[in-house]
Amino acid sequence: MSCNSCSTKDGAPKGCKSNGSCGTGSCDKLTVFDWLSNMELPTGQKPFDIVEVRFKNGRKHFYKNEKNFPISIGDVVAVEGNPGHDIGTVSLTGELVRIQMRKKKIDVEGEQVKKIYRKATQKDIDIWQEARAKEIETQRRGREIIIRLGLKMKLSDVEYQGDGNKATFYYTADDRVDFRQLIRDLASAFSIRVEMKQVGLRQEAARLGGVGSCGRELCCSTWLTDFRKVNTAAARYQQLSLNPLKLAGQCGKLKCCLNYELDTYLDALKEFPSQNVTLKTEKGLGIFVKMDIFKEVLWYTYKDDKSKWFKLTLDQVLEIVEENKKGNTVESLEDFDAENIEETKVDFENVVGQDSLTRFDEPKKPKRRRNRKSNRNRSNNTTNTENKQEGNSPQKRNVRNTEKPSGAKPTRKPNNRRKPQNAQNRNQQTTEQKQSAQAPKQTESTKPVSKNNKRPQRRNQRNKPNTNAVEKIANPTQNVQNNKQGVSTEKSNTNKPKRRNPRRKPNKPNNGTTKSE
Repeated sequence: MSCNSCSTKDGAPKGCKSNGSCGTGSCDKLTVFDWLSNMELPTGQKPFDIVEVRFKNGRKHFYKNEKNFPISIGDVVAVEGNPGHDIGTVSLTGELVRIQMRKKKIDVEGEQVKKIYRKATQKDIDIWQEARAKEIETQRRGREIIIRLGLKMKLSDVEYQGDGNKATFYYTADDRVDFRQLIRDLASAFSIRVEMKQVGLRQEAARLGGVGSCGRELCCSTWLTDFRKVNTAAARYQQLSLNPLKLAGQCGKLKCCLNYELDTYLDALKEFPSQNVTLKTEKGLGIFVKMDIFKEVLWYTYKDDKSKWFKLTLDQVLEIVEENKKGNTVESLEDFDAENIEETKVDFENVVGQDSLTRFDEPKKPKRRRNRKSNRNRSNNTTNTENKQEGNSPQKRNVRNTEKPSGAKPTRKPNNRRKPQNAQNRNQQTTEQKQSAQAPKQTESTKPVSKNNKRPQRRNQRNKPNTNAVEKIANPTQNVQNNKQGVSTEKSNTNKPKRRNPRRKPNKPNNGTTKSE
C-alpha cells in the first residue's frame, strides 16, 4: 500500500496481504496509494516540492518543502501552525500531490500552502503525545461548561495542536450559537488558545466512526471522503419502504449507500411501464401494487376488489398495455396469472442413505415424570380397591346412607354444655375415667404383634355410616307403622336433647338497651 513496508518492488507493489489491517496503522482512508512512485521524471524536471500531511480524524493540508528535506511517506514532520507549530504525518508525495491539489482547486502559490519547519525530533513527539493525552479530559470539562451556560450545542471532539498551545473544539448545533462567553471560560480553564469549529452531522459521524446496520465499519470513516446529496427518490426507485428508522444512518441523515446502486436501478426501470398506468379488463381496472425489478415481475389487483393480487411478468404487462392502446380489453387478470404457476421441484434425493426429512414428525415419547405420576396413580388405585374390599365386610365398616325415610322426625344435635353435678357424681366420674384410661394400655401390651397385621386407618366420625338408617331402609313398611304409632326406631339416649342450665344467665350487651326497656 502506501506505507514504507508495502512499497513497490520491480515495478509492482508488494502488498502486506493483511486486508486493511496494516501494522504501521497507515492503511486507512487517510492514506493514498502512490501509483506514480515507480515512474521516473522527464529529464531536467525537478520533483514536486509540496507534500500532503494528515492530522487527527481525517484533516489534511498541503505544505511546501522549501529546505528540500529527504521526506517519504509515513515520516513525522513539524509544520507551520497558527500560532506556533503543529505535528503531522506525511501521507503523500510526488506528482500525485499536484493532481490532488488540482482536484481540490488549491493554488500552488496561494496562502493556503504553508511550509515545513523540520523533521520532528523526539522532544517534539513527546510534547505532541502529552497534548493528545489531555483531549479526553478537556472534552469532558468542556461539556460541563456548556451545560452550565445552557447552550444548545453538542461538543463532539477536541484536537490539540502539536506544541500544546492551542486546541480546536468541534461542535454541532441546529441554530446559531453565541459562544463568546464559552470561549472565555474555556481559555481561563485550560490556559490555551481556543478555536471553535462547527461541523455537520455526517462529518461528526466520520470523525467518531462506528459500525453500520450492514455489520461493517462506516463508509464515511474508512474510505468515503466526499459526501453527496441523498434524496428519498433514491429509495423510491429501489422499491424500498420509506421508513426513516431503516433509511437513516448513525448521523441521522439518509444513508450514503442509497446512491451506490441507484444508476443500476434507473437503467433497469427504463423498460418497465409507469406505475400510474392501469390495465383495462372486462372485470374492471387493474392497478399497480409492487414490482421486482431484477426478476421482471409485477403485481396488480382490481380497483374495486383489492383482496387478491395477481402476479404478471413484464412481457404480459406490456402485451396488455399494447392491447389497451388499440382500444381492446382483456378478459381478466386471472388468465395471465394462471400461466405463471410454477411447479415446486424437490432437489433433495436420498442417494447416499441420508436420514429422511420427516424423522422429526413422529410424536415424542413421554417423559419419566409422567411415568412416575402414572405409577403413583396405580398405587393409589390399588390401595383404594383394597379399602373398598375391606369396607364391604359388615364387621369393619357400615354403608353410609345419606337419604332419610319419609315421615321420620328430624334429629337435633346433642347439647355439649355441661350439667351441674354433685360432688359424688364428680368423684364417680373421675374414678371411671382413670379405669378406662388404664384398661386399653393393658390390652395393647397383651396383644401379640405380627408382621401381617396392618395398622387400621383413622377416619373421621362424620364418615361413619348409621346402622339404624340401614335397618330403616331394609324395612320401610315397619318404619311407617312405627311412625304412626309414635314409636321411634332410634335410641332415645342418643337423639334426646339435653336440657339447658337454668342457673346460667344470658350474656347481657355492654351497650344499648334491652327489649324490656
